Amino acid sequence: SSSTLSEALTMLLTSLMLTPLVGAIAVFALPATRTLLAKQIALVFATITTAGAVYVGATLKPNAKGMQFTESHAWIPSFNINWALGVDGIAAVLIVMATILVPLVIIASWNDVERIGRGTVKGYFGLILLLETFMIGVFAATDLFLFYVFFEAMLIPVYFLIGRFGGPQRAYAAMKFLLYSLVGGLFMLASLIGLYIVSMRTGAAGASFDFQTLVNLRIDPATQKMLFLGFFFAFAVKAPMVPFHTWLPDAAAESTPGTATLLVGVLDKVGTFGMLHFLLPIFPEASKFYAPVIITLAVISIFYGALLAIGQSDMMRLVAFSSISHFGFIVLGIFVFTSQGLSGSTFYMVNHGFSTGALFLVVGFLASRRGSSLIADFGGVTRVAPILSGVILLAGLSSLALPGMSSFVSEFLVLLGTFTVYQWVAVVATTGIVLAAFYILWMYQRVVTGEPSQEVQDTVTEISRRELVAIAPIIALIIALGIFPQAALRIINPAVQQVLNIQQWGNGGQG
Repeated sequence: SSSTLSEALTMLLTSLMLTPLVGAIAVFALPATRTLLAKQIALVFATITTAGAVYVGATLKPNAKGMQFTESHAWIPSFNINWALGVDGIAAVLIVMATILVPLVIIASWNDVERIGRGTVKGYFGLILLLETFMIGVFAATDLFLFYVFFEAMLIPVYFLIGRFGGPQRAYAAMKFLLYSLVGGLFMLASLIGLYIVSMRTGAAGASFDFQTLVNLRIDPATQKMLFLGFFFAFAVKAPMVPFHTWLPDAAAESTPGTATLLVGVLDKVGTFGMLHFLLPIFPEASKFYAPVIITLAVISIFYGALLAIGQSDMMRLVAFSSISHFGFIVLGIFVFTSQGLSGSTFYMVNHGFSTGALFLVVGFLASRRGSSLIADFGGVTRVAPILSGVILLAGLSSLALPGMSSFVSEFLVLLGTFTVYQWVAVVATTGIVLAAFYILWMYQRVVTGEPSQEVQDTVTEISRRELVAIAPIIALIIALGIFPQAALRIINPAVQQVLNIQQWGNGGQG
């Protein structure tokens, strides 16, 4: 009946979260010897989740005000904490991006656990599904306390994915990731408590963690500036921004390629998502006050990440440092407070997830053959694996924002939005594109061109059908969104404009 359908739609986001959670429980419950069944169950549940997320994105009404697919259920009534979910265009595109990557990561990582010889297959794929549950939750939460719970809960599966299935320095990398994230989370918790007290004293409806209620609070500028810093620190660690970035290269280099794809391609977006989705609307005056400092840090991140990427001898670390540079562009677009900048940053989050995911996966394909991700151990790959070399080139060109690919559109929008208010910053940041071309093309030259050594000839083989199935959809999306970016921007632009309108009014969203 229509009423049953309506009830189902009001619980759509919860159902979307429960799907990978049920899959994770099913995978964990299997005997350790049922490795193939564990992979199949994980892939089926991840694919169903993707279909549900695509439905959310396709049926979202771009010009509708506020959140859509909303639901709210009392969770901890004594503190007015609710299980409250909802999405706008910003959250929806990030959920779609995340849920597209998960099944592709599962396919790409099909034999990784057996290859590395650590942990269990069911443990690895169960943790990926559990992580997907929390990723959807963190983008969909409209209660800030619930957001904080998901923000911290994501650490658990990632810690075990790195610490159990990672490389030789996996324990160090996992602990470093955990400590940095926990410290950032504690700063957020302190500001969250402060925000709750402010809402209790000044809110018409009393104390609340509800996003819309907090947006409508009249918070004095001095209080905003204090509370802003706790949230920003947590988001800057997660993003990661210089100087809070040092955990990322170690975590990415010691992770499996699949874990690195989800870590850098999705989890790190929570930081920039939080800046755009929560900081600008709730703390508009503080956002304006700190913008010059944050823009400076963003420009430093662009150059610092690019320069260190140039000097890397390990491909996994190179991609990780390149991401620090890319996140500099994303943060820059957010804090110039222009519609082009904010739209470009949101679109950049999506495109970076796909382009960096493609790079991590193809590096993983190479490393699984050669037993190493060091650039010096390769050379001449195009002679023995021309199709794989072509995929590497496409992923690299996407990362350096070649015109015709989706990353170019987002980078262009960020720089255009920056130029309208800070011309010199845009000019300086544009030179970061040159550095990106340098480190990507130089890596490609050393890995793919030239004469292959005997070791490369003996170990490197052409891309397999399974690997092609994993990487082809990502490449297709990168090209499709480059040709027709409006498919995503029509959803992003109205949501970004709402954030910008709230931010520009000031006084906690009060005009």
